[in-house]
Amino acid sequence: VIETEVPNAFATGMRTSRSAIGVTRGLLKTLNRSELQGVIGHEMGHIGNLDTRYMTAVGVTVGLIAMVSEIALRSMQWGGMGRSRSSNRDDKKGGGQAILMILLIFFAILAPIAAMLIQMAISRAREFEADKGGAEISRDPASLASALKKIHNYAHKIPMETAEMHPETAQMMIINPLSAEG
Repeated sequence: VIETEVPNAFATGMRTSRSAIGVTRGLLKTLNRSELQGVIGHEMGHIGNLDTRYMTAVGVTVGLIAMVSEIALRSMQWGGMGRSRSSNRDDKKGGGQAILMILLIFFAILAPIAAMLIQMAISRAREFEADKGGAEISRDPASLASALKKIHNYAHKIPMETAEMHPETAQMMIINPLSAEG
C-alpha cells in the first residue's frame, strides 16, 4: 500500500512468480470491495500477460531509435556531411550526399515520432487486454468499469501543482498522474 491520497494502482515484475501489485491508500478509500477486486484483477491481467517485461522491451527499442536518430542528426551537424574532401569529386558526389542528408534528416525526425506512436498503440492494446483479464478474474466487468470511471474522474480533479508527479513511474499507473487537467 502506497501512502498517498491519489487513487491509483500498478503491477510490476519481470516474471509472474516475482511480481507485485501496488495500490494507493486513496484507491482503498475511494473504491468499494467489488470495484477494488476489478482493479486488482486488471493488475493481475498485466502480470499474467507479462506486460512489464514487454513494455520494458518496447521502451528500450523506442529509446534506441531516438538515440540513433540523435546520433544521425549530430553527425550531420558536426561530422561535415555534405562537404566533399576532394574538389575533383564535388560534381559527382554532391547530389548523392544531398540525397543521403535529406534521407538522414527525414529518418532522424520521423523515426522517434513513429516509435512513440507505436509505443502508445501497444500500451493501449495492453491496457485493453488487462481490462479484459480484470473483468474475467473479478467476474464483474461493471465494477471494473465503475472503478475506472471513479479513478479517471478523480485524476482530472487534481490541481497540477498538488498532484504527485513522477514521470519515471507515471506509465506504470492505471491512470497516468501526469495527464490530470488542473
